[in-house]
Amino acid sequence: MFAGFQTYKRHVNGVDINFRMGGTGPGLLLLHGHPQTHVIWHKVAPRLAEHFTVVAADLRGYGDSSRPAADAVHSNYSKRTMAMDNVRLMRSLGFEQFSVLAHDRGARVAHRLALDHPDAVQRLALLDIAPTLAMYEQTDEAFARAYWHWFFLIRPAPLPESLIEADPEQYLRSVMGSRSAGLTPFTDAAFAEYVRCLQLPGSARGICEDYRASAGLDLEHDRADIAAGRRLEMPLLALWGADGVVGRCFEPLKEWQKVASDVRGYALPSGHYIAEEAPERLLEAVEDFFPELLSARSPSGIPGGSQSHLPG
Repeated sequence: MFAGFQTYKRHVNGVDINFRMGGTGPGLLLLHGHPQTHVIWHKVAPRLAEHFTVVAADLRGYGDSSRPAADAVHSNYSKRTMAMDNVRLMRSLGFEQFSVLAHDRGARVAHRLALDHPDAVQRLALLDIAPTLAMYEQTDEAFARAYWHWFFLIRPAPLPESLIEADPEQYLRSVMGSRSAGLTPFTDAAFAEYVRCLQLPGSARGICEDYRASAGLDLEHDRADIAAGRRLEMPLLALWGADGVVGRCFEPLKEWQKVASDVRGYALPSGHYIAEEAPERLLEAVEDFFPELLSARSPSGIPGGSQSHLPG
């Protein structure tokens, strides 16, 4: 997996963020979802690296990144804090501006990153989510049954943590295998990585705190943005799975148009895990969305022709 990429760790914003990096050109940050790691991008990252300097990061609490302690209001796992991790990571690599491709929980981090740091984000592509506030406010029985983990993981500690830690692989199989495509999209190597990382001490806590923050502090931040009239102004591409829950229970394009000014989007022939279920269709959509950035590459393939983005 990830031919031509190197694995690094960088200490930013008080935590160690694990990431793989490869390619040259404009910066492209890839953020994964639950209950996975940056490995979700293994089918698309090498091709993206033909056009971009690709940085595939593990969110705090996931993968091989740090797992900070819980706090009373879950601020250590708020999307604002997680967004800052990744802004500082990209700046540390020499990217004051970059684009973002993100799935699931990572897409929620990317939404907050683009709101809090609009000058940093050139283009934003979000996979299989509607805005968090809209999804909570419009929750009905069908959504609650399909996304049961949203309501399980926010229960007070230590109940959900204890149940996940009792059998991490079974938790993965229950969550990932219950989607429309079952476990078929996941290679043995990728699934083994998801199991390994969920078995690491503190992983269950990190996952639960991520969701607890989304059901509390993150909603406060979202409501404050709406009250202040803050919107996403950069080009936004929203993609969702035609066989997934998000498109069935919500109107993703309509919901993104409520909070963003320049939105396009459509369903792909996939379930929830688009990057692993429909990698070729995802690549077509993403490469079509980034034409200006691709044409702006310098002859050397590096912005400005000489700047290096290799970690020191």
